[in-house]
Amino acid sequence: MAHQDAGFDYDRYRQLLVEAVDERKRLALINLLIEERAMERLADHIASDRAAMTAAAVANVVRARRI
Repeated sequence: MAHQDAGFDYDRYRQLLVEAVDERKRLALINLLIEERAMERLADHIASDRAAMTAAAVANVVRARRI
């Protein structure tokens, strides 16, 4: 684990894995990992959209000042 993601809580997931002693708990852990990854990807998408909208607004302001 040389590289750790800022949003990835290795200790928490390691503890949940230790506690996943039966099928129900293992499936719950898998679902948690999927949900948290989906939330992370959605947040990345929103940030990307926000950056694109900001860039477009700045371009419009610059364009308007040139006229």
